[in-house]
Amino acid sequence: MLPAPSWRCRGAPPAPHHRLMTTETVSPAPLDALAGQPHAIVERDGVRYTLLGTAHVSRDSLDAVRAAVDTGAFDAVSVELDTQRMQALSDPDALAKLDLVKVIREGKAALFAANLGLAAYQRRLAEQLGIEPGAELKAAADEARARDLPVHLIDREVGVTFRRISARLGFFGRIRLVSGLLTGLLVDDEVGEDEIENLKQGDMLEASFGEFAKQSPALYDTLIDERDQYMASRLRETSGEARNVLAVVGAGHLQGLARYLREETRDPRAVCEELDFVRKKKRLPWFTMAITTLVLGGIAWGFWRGGFALGADLLQQWILFTAGLAALGCLLAGGHPLSILAGAIAAPLKPFRPGVPSGMFSALVELRVRKPAYGDFLALRDDAQTLRGWYRNRVARVVLNFILTNLGTGIGVWLAGARIVGKLIA
Repeated sequence: MLPAPSWRCRGAPPAPHHRLMTTETVSPAPLDALAGQPHAIVERDGVRYTLLGTAHVSRDSLDAVRAAVDTGAFDAVSVELDTQRMQALSDPDALAKLDLVKVIREGKAALFAANLGLAAYQRRLAEQLGIEPGAELKAAADEARARDLPVHLIDREVGVTFRRISARLGFFGRIRLVSGLLTGLLVDDEVGEDEIENLKQGDMLEASFGEFAKQSPALYDTLIDERDQYMASRLRETSGEARNVLAVVGAGHLQGLARYLREETRDPRAVCEELDFVRKKKRLPWFTMAITTLVLGGIAWGFWRGGFALGADLLQQWILFTAGLAALGCLLAGGHPLSILAGAIAAPLKPFRPGVPSGMFSALVELRVRKPAYGDFLALRDDAQTLRGWYRNRVARVVLNFILTNLGTGIGVWLAGARIVGKLIA
């Protein structure tokens, strides 16, 4: 059995206002249930918030959560979950209800792949440790509903967190992040002791990003600090008529959450709206437009100054590199020949459809000719744990098709551009 987590957040000692409450302010029953578990109590606006810090892979935490709810001392229970993750914990068939066409058309295939990576990581933990990560959060909600208590999901939607991370990291940061996620996604290794220890002290999402989370202040800020603020505001916003609220959160959030819950003075709804905001991508991706304009301008210049032979040669370079590498990416994803053809045709036309990735066309064709069966959706969580599973499962292979076709197209654009500029200079 894993030991109970202690007060810790990256080794920092608890701030003075993150004090453990004594029997002078709390009745003995709740204190007995919280014994040995990190917790803090914050009283604000007539509401007593009991913050219970848990380890997402600890049976001790699971037992402590059940005992705390069963004391009957609380009017409401809040948990560190959003609707999507709650559904994933509560409904094993949630993925079977997914509209994959909608996911691809709305450009959410990369986000879906990240969620699959998180699910695969959690499944490996469950098999290795014999407990489903986040089981204590699900238990808190189940126990509360059994007692007819209101249950509030206070964490920010995981998709918003991923999009805000992507917006803050920049191009090379995103490359490192994606490569790290894919490595963790496709390597079927046991989770190391260091990672398990981090989970006992920290946060599931943070642990999923591995070493990169420790090396990136922007990533840490978005994964942890922003969510501390968000959950503190959600607690204030959802308390309603409750006067004793139990909040079950990962131990890594305990200090920050207590601080923001005590000190934040802004309107909670305004804070949540600010932290939910993701700057929309411009309809015209100017950087991509600049690259393709330079390339097409170079081809036009070649026709004008060098004659038909030079212009045709430059145009051929553009088509060969973009179409060839898009087709190669699709081929590496195990795409159907028609999917490969769709990606190869779409890639050279990228300048005429800015913002619409070539991987979308190949993925939609793949989805059409190799329509996933119900069993593919049911097996998705297990298959996503291994590289072989990604190629065996038709749902996962569609996502892989989308990602690798886009990757090949992007590389092709850069190589073709460099080749064209080099020929013009020569």
